Amino acid sequence: MPELPEVESARAVIERSGLGRKIVEVDDTDTYVCRPHLPGQIRDALMGRTLVAAHRRGKSMWCDTSEDGPELGIHLGMSGKIVIGDPDGSEVDGGDYWEGRRLPGDYRWTRFALTFADGGRLMLVDPRRLGRVRLDPPVEALGPDAATITPAGFRAALGFGTAPVKARLLDQEAVAGIGNLLADQILWSARINPGRRVDKLTTDDVNRLLRATRTAVREAIRDGGVHTLKVIPFRTAGGRCPRDGAPMVKSTVGGRTSWWCSREQALSG
Repeated sequence: MPELPEVESARAVIERSGLGRKIVEVDDTDTYVCRPHLPGQIRDALMGRTLVAAHRRGKSMWCDTSEDGPELGIHLGMSGKIVIGDPDGSEVDGGDYWEGRRLPGDYRWTRFALTFADGGRLMLVDPRRLGRVRLDPPVEALGPDAATITPAGFRAALGFGTAPVKARLLDQEAVAGIGNLLADQILWSARINPGRRVDKLTTDDVNRLLRATRTAVREAIRDGGVHTLKVIPFRTAGGRCPRDGAPMVKSTVGGRTSWWCSREQALSG
């Protein structure tokens, strides 16, 4: 599913092209994507308002609306993309990286849409229909954002229990925004096995993990998503570590498929 960098690209698109435009129509008829709201409930809450700010914490994104209106939460799910199309045929998009599988103007997978007074539209385009739109989303349970977490906050997130370190990185209540691919990149960069227990991490291990997290998030945002990170193309049968050439190993850690370098990320290391 889209991870922090993909969601940040969608948030930035809304901030750049979707704010301050009066909403004159809302398509909230997809009862699965807009659950638990009934058709028309989101429409009634947003009609005549504008989006005034776009926020993100981890993988969650939401917008403030004018006149003390409700927050509009948009979750991209596994394949969602925010597309803003204008009457002149121009469009901008951000979110999942399936660019090339959708031609400009192809909105057949639109699950939710805002129409603006100037004729433009903001759409959640989602082939798998796993996104989510709701009013006043509960974001308070999320942990600190992985892009901005402090050293003290990161140490606290990894400083309790006996969970595998990868499972803890994926815990959105501990650190918000890290998904499966980003976690593998972080652990590979830090040379730490994903199954290593958090209570066995040294201070140096935690410091390396924090540096790796900051670097991976920054580079993925800059380069267009987690698929651009260095180790990701080598997470495959027959793959070899791009750093030392050792075979990549595949297993399940914390319920997720995980890949790591058989030499530099040995569990005993």
